[in-house]
Amino acid sequence: MSGSNYYEVLDVDREATPEEIKKAYRKLAMKYHPDRNKNDKTAEEKFKEVGEAYAVLSDPQKRQNFDKHGTAEPPVGGGFNGFSGGVGFDLSDALRMFMNQGFGDVFGGGESRRQGPARGKDIQIKLALTLEEIATGVEKTVKLKLRRHCDTCHGSGAKTGSKAVTCTTCRGAGRVKQVSRSLFGAFENISACPACGGEGKIIRDKCPQCSGSGLAVKEEKIRIKVPAGVATGNYMRIRGQGSNGPRSGEKGDIIVVFDEKDHPYFERRGNDVIYFLQLDIPTATLGGEIIVPTLSGKSKLHIPAGIQSGKLLKMRGKGVPAHDGYSGGDQLVYIQIYTPEKLSTTARDLMEELRTTGEFEPQQRDEKGFIRKMKKAFFN
Repeated sequence: MSGSNYYEVLDVDREATPEEIKKAYRKLAMKYHPDRNKNDKTAEEKFKEVGEAYAVLSDPQKRQNFDKHGTAEPPVGGGFNGFSGGVGFDLSDALRMFMNQGFGDVFGGGESRRQGPARGKDIQIKLALTLEEIATGVEKTVKLKLRRHCDTCHGSGAKTGSKAVTCTTCRGAGRVKQVSRSLFGAFENISACPACGGEGKIIRDKCPQCSGSGLAVKEEKIRIKVPAGVATGNYMRIRGQGSNGPRSGEKGDIIVVFDEKDHPYFERRGNDVIYFLQLDIPTATLGGEIIVPTLSGKSKLHIPAGIQSGKLLKMRGKGVPAHDGYSGGDQLVYIQIYTPEKLSTTARDLMEELRTTGEFEPQQRDEKGFIRKMKKAFFN
């Protein structure tokens, strides 16, 4: 479903307010909810589609990315479902989205779907990357403390030799129904059973090791395959690798937020990188080839004779690769002529001789035009 026009899915304008988007989502989610459309695969797909659309358009950052790039986050590989936002959005995600919006379980047959242990919490981590790692992509291994099944009770939460019993409050349904009456009629509210927490079972003899939660904190190594071209603020979701839910609850996700480290001599502008080169007077005057650093190692750069300070030289394809499959950026070399502050007697005599030739007299130039070029190069 990712790749859809989410505005068309929800039938709203691109300028729609958050309230209008939520209203449109609720209308369509109620229409296509699986409990209202039993065994209707088409309706189920529409329900997932509107859920995915709302997940993107209700999030300011994802909506901004979608408006700019046509996707919530640029799709990347790596076996981890890529960037979060549409990729791998399934029925359980759609149902969870529906419930999290406070709409409640408004249909008659929803209790069984909500029964059972809660899903584990998502874990969010920040991963710092160098520009060189971003340029090539990298695989990182991080240590995380995650909640995993207790070794004593193997996640059941029950003391050895005992087991959970059916909750007498909800009779194993995990949900309870409350009916309130007013002048406007009767209102039904279905919520998680307060006695068993929605699990349908109660543990009377709890495991002494985990106090009945079925969980213990364990340190694990997680491998993260980072694609080339990411930027600060991008993130990827590793599904089903987060903490376990209580007892037999499914695992949550790990959300990896990327953070680009400052570089000692490169400055990034989008997919381009800028390198400030201090050039000696003889090379600036005569030209030649020099060696400069790039993200992929050292490379030759041709210096034209008579180059001036402020000139930008472009090294095509030496920037950050694009993560969306299109061409990457370039390396822009900003020239600064280096003037030594101290000279030996020999060097000073040579400079005095050169000054008498008149060839080093500065030429009149269009200062306003020069400033316009600099603004265009750095701020457009």
